Amino acid sequence: MAASGKLSTCRLPPLPTIREIIKLLRLQAAKQLSQNFLLDLRLTDKIVRKAGNLTNAYVYEVGPGPGGITRSILNADVAELLVVEKDTRFIPGLQMLSDAAPGKLRIVHGDVLTFKVEKAFSESLKRPWEDDPPNVHIIGNLPFSVSTPLIIKWLENISCRDGPFVYGRTQMTLTFQKEVAERLAANTGSKQRSRLSVMAQYLCNVRHIFTIPGQAFVPKPEVDVGVVHFTPLIQPKIEQPFKLVEKVVQNVFQFRRKYCHRGLRMLFPEAQRLESTGRLLELADIDPTLRPRQLSISHFKSLCDVYRKMCDEDPQLFAYNFREELKRRKSKNEEKEEDDTENYRL
Repeated sequence: MAASGKLSTCRLPPLPTIREIIKLLRLQAAKQLSQNFLLDLRLTDKIVRKAGNLTNAYVYEVGPGPGGITRSILNADVAELLVVEKDTRFIPGLQMLSDAAPGKLRIVHGDVLTFKVEKAFSESLKRPWEDDPPNVHIIGNLPFSVSTPLIIKWLENISCRDGPFVYGRTQMTLTFQKEVAERLAANTGSKQRSRLSVMAQYLCNVRHIFTIPGQAFVPKPEVDVGVVHFTPLIQPKIEQPFKLVEKVVQNVFQFRRKYCHRGLRMLFPEAQRLESTGRLLELADIDPTLRPRQLSISHFKSLCDVYRKMCDEDPQLFAYNFREELKRRKSKNEEKEEDDTENYRL
């Protein structure tokens, strides 16, 4: 649904530039919040164009900062733009945009990780999951520090069809560090293939649509930035609970340079580890010497389906965490060492 061509001719009235607003309000990017401002309106316009046709759309922008992308969204003739900003220093500049676009811009001072966007727009915007995506879009230049936890949160929302996805298959156009963007879109076998690749691609059509050089931002980050577009799939490629898929994928990729059986072993308690891992691989028809990045979504589907059956047979299996087993073992060893020392003294 990506639209080509220019943004709508509905334009904001003359306003101070983003650079002038930053100077006027004495704004500085907060390093602890990994903030980087995008000031070039040609680039913010491009991000908005790649989001699709936003005429009369309802848009949720995350982390608007001084309002660069916000301006481009408003110039796209949207029906309504909701922005959620955690940093109070940016509110006056956003209010200036709101005054220039009466009735178009809603400003919320809050945290995108906890904001309930499912209650933000009208019920009338909801569409059945099997239909085309709703007229609701998520756009944002995400701070690096929250980008990965936020996309994982939204992917779980897609799996459960809640949060921003109560409206249907809401599309997202978001920025990430270039390396993260490449991982999200990485194909099977590529060096960038990772946990994020599988978690995103089993639920969405993921496209790394273009890269913005770091020098376009103020202050300049040490890395370039990738713009990624997500469209939730009508049917997920793995039909198992999100937490189960996440557990299998995390275990596989924690030893990303080893054969895949190395990480899969950690799904099982030590006493049954070898036998259960062998059974999992055999039933899923997976070559144990494949590397994690060589496993396709189809491979992960087979692994998750078999692991689910094994969890159904042993209700305690899914709760097993090998790290907790390591902690208990370490604690027992320390207690034993203390007892041995005490006996020596006696």
